[in-house]
Amino acid sequence: MKYANKIWKGFHMRFSSHEDVPALKRVIEDALVPMGVNILILEVNTNFMFESHPEVAGGTLTAEDAHELTTLCKKNDIRLIPLFECLGHQGWGGTPNTLLEKYPEFDETPYILRDAKWPDFYCRSWCPLHPDINKIIFDLMDELIDAFEADAFHVGMDEVFAIGDDKCPRCKGKDKAWLYAKAVNDYYKHLVNEKGVEMFMWGDRLIDAKTLGYTQWEADIYGISSAIDMIPKDIIICDWHYEMGEHYRSVEYFMDKGFRVFPSCWKDTDAALAFFNHSFDVYKKHEHPERMLGMLVTGWNAWGGGMAAALLGDGDLGDDQGDIKGIARTLRVIMDEMKDY
Repeated sequence: MKYANKIWKGFHMRFSSHEDVPALKRVIEDALVPMGVNILILEVNTNFMFESHPEVAGGTLTAEDAHELTTLCKKNDIRLIPLFECLGHQGWGGTPNTLLEKYPEFDETPYILRDAKWPDFYCRSWCPLHPDINKIIFDLMDELIDAFEADAFHVGMDEVFAIGDDKCPRCKGKDKAWLYAKAVNDYYKHLVNEKGVEMFMWGDRLIDAKTLGYTQWEADIYGISSAIDMIPKDIIICDWHYEMGEHYRSVEYFMDKGFRVFPSCWKDTDAALAFFNHSFDVYKKHEHPERMLGMLVTGWNAWGGGMAAALLGDGDLGDDQGDIKGIARTLRVIMDEMKDY
């Protein structure tokens, strides 16, 4: 396909605000393009003014905003990919997001109190077996695909802890790996088979933490990871690791399983460099180097104005200066490392 022979130089960020679009445009034109970024993943989630289901809209990003950003990215040879968190991350702690607020019947754990916090509870999931959930989710996916004129879609699915709950009348007693794989396969059927777009997802739930030596955040301890053998191999796996590690075995693991891998780092520049060096060593030595796609810098807590301030000296960094500065520094360093690829 069009992007198959390029090393992917990616940046990911959450994006929710119509008012933040001008700042993001400056970041794209004046920072990302000069760095050589060729993939931008915008995590929109429910922060979009959906017309199909306006009741779940939780932000101010419009279809016209999406069109303008897409046009700018296409002009500069950047592939813009929308992300909508599926299954997990439906809110923070016990507080539901706008989707579960409007449709509480979709909640996998409705008995969890709204003030629940980690370590008692992390965040809500929707029930993958609820008979009505996919119709609404597919409507939202379709609207984002159309608005961004997207040829790929990222379904999230990271850090899913609330799955196969013993109190869920549909999921109780069912294998968590099967439940997770069913959700992945449902989204794949709609996105790839019906809509004709590539599917991206985070890879942490597909890694067995004990076997590969990772934490419960970046890998699975709940019996989900065997889902890796139940899902299509042409899904692109964004393999995220944010801390310094003795190894990053998951890169080879996914490649050996037949998946294409997009290693993903965050704000710790030294850890990102270690992960980068490992991933590109694998790229040089693996029997199938084409399965290692490049590097994705994730911008959790980043926004257009914050990135403009950190990268261009334009505006206010706000309260979260450490994260934004770290993200900007890591983005510069990793893109510089890839300049010769």
